[in-house]
Amino acid sequence: MKHAVLILNGPNLNLLGTRQPEVYGTTTLADIEQMCRNKATALGIDVAFQQSNHEGALVDAIHNAIGEYHGIILNAGAYTHTSIALMDAMGSVEVPVIELHLSNIHAREAFRHHSYIAPVAIGQICGFGANGYPLAIDAMMAHLGGDT
Repeated sequence: MKHAVLILNGPNLNLLGTRQPEVYGTTTLADIEQMCRNKATALGIDVAFQQSNHEGALVDAIHNAIGEYHGIILNAGAYTHTSIALMDAMGSVEVPVIELHLSNIHAREAFRHHSYIAPVAIGQICGFGANGYPLAIDAMMAHLGGDT
């Protein structure tokens, strides 16, 4: 069976490349999507992408993943630290989720150290910039039992 993974990006990630490049780098979201497509092609899997600045749209995407995707890679942005709704959505679906961050959230402001996503995620990747996305795809495939 060919695996399908949803890469879900939250608020402000549409501004990657220009938003605080000293923290998030100069790679755009389109660049990251291309990196992920290249990785997916090499692994023989399908990937899809969604980005929203709206919490409810992210919740809907998680719900809609049921039966459609084998895993979700979620960069929830600031919602990581505030959204019980995202945590509840992930806990309500039987789709494994990897939490992803471009920066090392544990080396930043204290409020970023707490994640509502972590308790319902299979793991967390942070601090590797855009390279974290292909790492997350590898980790998801290892979790799903696919070759990496």
